[in-house]
Amino acid sequence: MTASADLSGARVLPALGRYRGLMNAVIGMSLLVFLWWLGGRAVANNPDMFAFASFAPGPTLSRLWVMITSGEVWDMTLPSLYRVGLGMLIAAVIGVPMGILIGRVAQLREITNIPFQFLRMISPLSWMPIAVMAFDTWDGAIIFLIAVAAIWPILFATAAGVRRIDAAWIKVARNLGANPWHMLTTVILPAVATDILTGIRLALGVAWVVLVPAEYLGVTSGLGYAINDARDTLEYDRLSATVVVIGVIGFALDTLCQKAIGRLNWNRTSE
Repeated sequence: MTASADLSGARVLPALGRYRGLMNAVIGMSLLVFLWWLGGRAVANNPDMFAFASFAPGPTLSRLWVMITSGEVWDMTLPSLYRVGLGMLIAAVIGVPMGILIGRVAQLREITNIPFQFLRMISPLSWMPIAVMAFDTWDGAIIFLIAVAAIWPILFATAAGVRRIDAAWIKVARNLGANPWHMLTTVILPAVATDILTGIRLALGVAWVVLVPAEYLGVTSGLGYAINDARDTLEYDRLSATVVVIGVIGFALDTLCQKAIGRLNWNRTSE
């Protein structure tokens, strides 16, 4: 009887933990919406700012529903996801191999440290005039800016992961006759997989922030363009609804990265 009760208690506690997490999330979102509503009321009651009353939750969510049912949300989102996806792919293709090299070769790390740290601290949007001159299309310029923003978290996270690999693993692999390709695919990449994904997660957050101002360039599609267009046409409810869309999609992408990190983390003790 006691063992049965202990077993039931062991099953109940994780369930209570999940429900508590859900309740806390609901409380947090409720507080955020309440503060948003208070801000909307303050704006509506201010004679100098009442024109911006459409930023309040009611008009925003009403317009958001219209945008979802009409397909406008998907039309503005897909071009942005394409640009972010391609920019992230370019950043990963360059950043992961370079990060592995920097992590493995001390001399290369010393040579590149100051130049890379210097370039990392330059705002990606500072490259906008160069991107416009260097690329024939606006899409190309935006993808370049996203790649420039995303490459550094991926590169440095990969390099840090490689440096943390136990030297004994490398020694054992060499003693077993592993060639450089086997060393890369069976030792290094599995060992740094979570570091790479963590870098990608951080890079995605940076890229998603850079996306909106980058799409202020000459494109006529995407979330950044929708923000700019709503501002120019004084459709503040559409503007704030687009901001909500950006936040929801960004949160969803970050959650997917977090889930991928959890599934591929071979150090975890339980599923």
